[in-house]
Amino acid sequence: MDLKSLGWKFLNKETFGYGERANYVNSPHVIAMVGLPARGKTYIAKKLSRYLNWIGINTKVFNLGEYRRHATTAYKSHEFFRQDNEEAMAIRTTCAIKALEDVCKWLNSGGEVAVFDATNSTKERRKMIRNIVVDKMGYKLFFVESICDDPRIIEQNIMVKRMQVCHTGNCLYLTADALQEVKISSPDYKNMNTEAALKDFLLRIEHYQEKYQPLDEVEENVLSYMKIFNTGERIVVNRHEGHIQSRIVYYLMNIHITPRTIYFTRHGESDHNIRGLIGGDSDLSSRGIQYAKVLANYIKDQQIDGLRVWTSWLKRTIQTVADVRAPQERWKALNEIDAGICEEMSYEEINKKYPEEFRARDQNKYAYRYPRGESYEDLVARLEPVIMELERQGNVLVVSHQAVLRCLLAYFLDKTSDELPYLQVPLHTVIKLTPVAYGCKVEHIKLPIDAVDTHRPKPADAN
Repeated sequence: MDLKSLGWKFLNKETFGYGERANYVNSPHVIAMVGLPARGKTYIAKKLSRYLNWIGINTKVFNLGEYRRHATTAYKSHEFFRQDNEEAMAIRTTCAIKALEDVCKWLNSGGEVAVFDATNSTKERRKMIRNIVVDKMGYKLFFVESICDDPRIIEQNIMVKRMQVCHTGNCLYLTADALQEVKISSPDYKNMNTEAALKDFLLRIEHYQEKYQPLDEVEENVLSYMKIFNTGERIVVNRHEGHIQSRIVYYLMNIHITPRTIYFTRHGESDHNIRGLIGGDSDLSSRGIQYAKVLANYIKDQQIDGLRVWTSWLKRTIQTVADVRAPQERWKALNEIDAGICEEMSYEEINKKYPEEFRARDQNKYAYRYPRGESYEDLVARLEPVIMELERQGNVLVVSHQAVLRCLLAYFLDKTSDELPYLQVPLHTVIKLTPVAYGCKVEHIKLPIDAVDTHRPKPADAN
């Protein structure tokens, strides 16, 4: 394919009012990862893609390993990654060019940010990427290098439970008693026993180390890049360009890999819930008060280290955590979606009084904005600081509202804007999120207090 034939592409979208999201991207971006294997590149790539899609930027990850697996059909051993294996090096280069062609095709057809997930570990490879992405296509390019020299972090990235780590010269040698499923569950190792897979993977890392060239702050000063040392211990940023790259830098400065658990729950059933009214600032019902007590006992039984509790400013969330013994913070950003002129009305009343508004919301619930109120899209923007702080924290219990928790869940569970407004967030249920390799394990714990069902399913004729 002639990359020049794709032409230049600029996404100068205008905001024409309700139903159109704000314009964040005026030129396609490629985010190219850099670093040795087991340094968290794919973890960063997937989290970054999830975040950018959540805030409304069309983002896709292109993983070079998948291209290589298609090209070679069956992985044999670490020998494929030897620097003196000319045949394999030619295949790897061809795969990289093919992946970059697909990146450019996708950006040219409407994509906004492409994340190129590969080691990109030499100056020569990075020069090739810049030649294609910047010189030929006119797109913006931002490198993100993950550098880890802390054996504990490397151990965590390979998901080895018990290891002995020693350094000899520039090489890292690891031995393990047990492994969890991440690198060793890769398609490359599906027919290999654990011990052999670990040994092969570590030899693969050594082959990369032989030629690895970190981003050079002098020779590659012309590049826009971010270096992340030991998952955020130190950050170096060079020549970042514009709004998107600034947001990427800010986001990646906040993420960490410390094991933790996040608990979400709505407030206990409220008087307004019983009456079918939306919004407002009502008190808990009698069953809501019971739920508050049961929730406090549940949290106590979990014995959660360093737990922090976040609520909205509204009475029903504060009343729900009255008996929870942990430091508490109130976030205005966690207040329920503002229904504007429809506050404290039932859906039946809205349909009767404002039938056009009622139909418009059902047609595009994510983008619809209540008159003098908010849309789900507005809510996502309002909740971005909450997400940033959740990424920085350890164990947190968030007690909030249906629309708010839908937005937060959509971020952690990588849900689309079409799915987001219809996520199930029932009353009197704790949603437990445990971050794992490249996503979150989710559990729904229904506590034994009845409550009304406030969920409205997606209408059959909705977009």
